[in-house]
Amino acid sequence: MAQKSLERRVEVLEKRVDILEQLPERVRAVELQIVQLREDLRGEFSALRAEIRAGDEDTRRVLRDEMRELFADNQRQMRILHEDVIARIATIRQG
Repeated sequence: MAQKSLERRVEVLEKRVDILEQLPERVRAVELQIVQLREDLRGEFSALRAEIRAGDEDTRRVLRDEMRELFADNQRQMRILHEDVIARIATIRQG
């Protein structure tokens, strides 16, 4: 009976050793996956930053164009008001 118990213990030990022998290979596989993930994330973040920069540039261009239009419109309105004031002053002087 002691012999069977010893044989069983040896079998269990051999299975454990087999599992442990596979461990370095599995760790290397996980390490490679992590390295690949890091590379993928780095690439994706770089692309995202480039898109954000492009969006920022587009936003600046649009805002700059809108500001120019608003400034030109403001100048036109100021000219109209100025001419109106000059005309009113002329009317007041004429009596």
